[in-house]
Amino acid sequence: MKHAQVMHLEATPGEKFRAGWERRILHTRDLMTVVIDVEGGPWAEADPLHSHPHEQISYLAEGEILFLAEGQEPVRMKTGDLFAVPSGVPHSIQLLSARARLVDTFNPIREDFLAQR
Repeated sequence: MKHAQVMHLEATPGEKFRAGWERRILHTRDLMTVVIDVEGGPWAEADPLHSHPHEQISYLAEGEILFLAEGQEPVRMKTGDLFAVPSGVPHSIQLLSARARLVDTFNPIREDFLAQR
């Protein structure tokens, strides 16, 4: 049965998946949005590059980051900015502020995130 879902951010417990990183997940069959809070910045260097078969669009809801994608110049980003990553493109961030909130959308859904719960 199909039904609409609502997530009240502050009422939804976050999942700490590594030191300084916490996420909240909402998804349908084909689309996933993940609110990620990152703390412990600013970082001296970027997180290691990673890639995945999912398309990704990310909205920087709070903070400042440096966005890195393989073969491209790093881009300084602030609250309100977005980035898009095609399937298979290595990418990463470097936290420039004390904390940041990213709202990541994936297609297809990240089954690996659900398996880690």
